[in-house]
Amino acid sequence: MEITRRGSGIKKLKEKAASLMKETYALYIAARDPRLPWYAKAFLSLVLAYAFSPIDLIPDFIPLLGYLDDLILIPLGITLALKMIPTQVMQDARKQAAEALLHRKPIGWAGALLIIVTWLIVIAVVIWSLIGMVKK
Repeated sequence: MEITRRGSGIKKLKEKAASLMKETYALYIAARDPRLPWYAKAFLSLVLAYAFSPIDLIPDFIPLLGYLDDLILIPLGITLALKMIPTQVMQDARKQAAEALLHRKPIGWAGALLIIVTWLIVIAVVIWSLIGMVKK
C-alpha cells in the first residue's frame, strides 16, 4: 500500500513539473509575440532568463536564501508577468508550447549567461571596494 502511494505521489510531481515547464515555455513564446506590450516583454524576458537559467543568482547551498529564488522570486515573477499578458496571446502561446514540447526541450543558455555576468559584476564590485579600502 505504501509503495502505491509513493508511486502516485511521484507521478503527480512529474505531472506538475511537466505542467510548469509547459507554462513557462508558453511564457517564452508569449514574450516573442508582437501583440505583447514592450514593458511586458521586458519584464517577461528577465523572469524567463532567470527561470530557464541552470545557474541561480543565490546558490542553493546558502542556507534559507539559496531556495528563496526558487520558491518565491520565480513564482512571483511569473504571476506578475501573467497579469501583463493579454488572454488571447497567452492562449495561443499555450497551444504552441504544448506542440513544441512534444518535439524538443528548451535550454537556458541566455539565462545562464545573464546570471554569470551578474555574478562577475558583483565580484568585480566587491574586489574594487576591497582594493579601495586597503589603499586607505
